[in-house]
Amino acid sequence: MAFRDGDGWVLCMKCQSRHWGLHGAAGLLLVRTDVSPEMVLLQLRAGWTHGGGTWALPGGALDSHEDSVSAAAREAYEETGIDPALLEFKAIYSDDHGNWRYDTVIAHTSVDISVFETNAESEDLRWVPLAEVAGYDLHPGLRNTWPELIGHIQTTLES
Repeated sequence: MAFRDGDGWVLCMKCQSRHWGLHGAAGLLLVRTDVSPEMVLLQLRAGWTHGGGTWALPGGALDSHEDSVSAAAREAYEETGIDPALLEFKAIYSDDHGNWRYDTVIAHTSVDISVFETNAESEDLRWVPLAEVAGYDLHPGLRNTWPELIGHIQTTLES
């Protein structure tokens, strides 16, 4: 167990693509519930990153000792300055590829969290109404799972 021992590429057996995260990866899908309509936080990935120039969720590789919630919270803090104490973790959606998976951790906040780019992985951060997310140039992984994620978000809002 070592700090940042999850950094590295995995060749996916399912789709034959490279994915970041030796132990998988996780991202934070943060929903603002204090506004109507509800909004989610999107991150414009820096050009030099995997999927650079597309909109995604703050996130990254899991270390061997981390669960998905811990990793998503850590990555969101590193990339956006979000204090995990201000979040209510609601659900996890797994995009499982067999030898690699990406866990989307859905969380709510009912306060106006100030977010800012805290490292070079982000070019922009934006609160986006749920109905408008699909119109953005999304990272391929998020684009592929977004139709299912919408249903999971709605379920968390109803509970």
